[in-house]
Amino acid sequence: MPPRPQVSVFIATSLDGFIARPDGSLDWLEAANRSIPPGEDCGYGAFMAGVDTLVMGRKTFETVSGFPEWPYPGKRVIVLSTQADAVPAAFTDRATRRAAAPEALLAELAITGARHIYLDGGVTIQNFLRAGLVDDITITLIPLLLGAGRPLFGGLEAIQALTLTASRAYPFGFVQNSYRVIRD
Repeated sequence: MPPRPQVSVFIATSLDGFIARPDGSLDWLEAANRSIPPGEDCGYGAFMAGVDTLVMGRKTFETVSGFPEWPYPGKRVIVLSTQADAVPAAFTDRATRRAAAPEALLAELAITGARHIYLDGGVTIQNFLRAGLVDDITITLIPLLLGAGRPLFGGLEAIQALTLTASRAYPFGFVQNSYRVIRD
């Protein structure tokens, strides 16, 4: 059996822990990103350089497939969904649908050569955390309160301990914290 790929989360949240508005809108994040100076990407480019596979939920895929440019050129993208039409025909050369539990998907991806997986989407991240399959989490906190929305974290069966590995405050107000997930 090949080694298990590293599984990472790299995401932004509002200060109150939301990754999107209740309707899935990211307008607040797009507005906040306008405060970032040209050439600054808060470490995203370096992170993506080490990623070979993305795993995201259908709702996240629907959001990114509407971007003006495909944000993941050269990366394998897996869309977790039970809906057969989760990946429209226009995107079948960019993404593949799977309806698998996190453990089964990770085993499949290991066999096919995945080394570093980037998880995106609240429900997908929550499911992989519940399965004990997330290795590290980088959260960029955006200094605003949405009051309601789609949370990054959901209910867990047990407390999940993390170790802070890095923290950086940016002059434009973002704070980025990186954590390693502690396994029992």
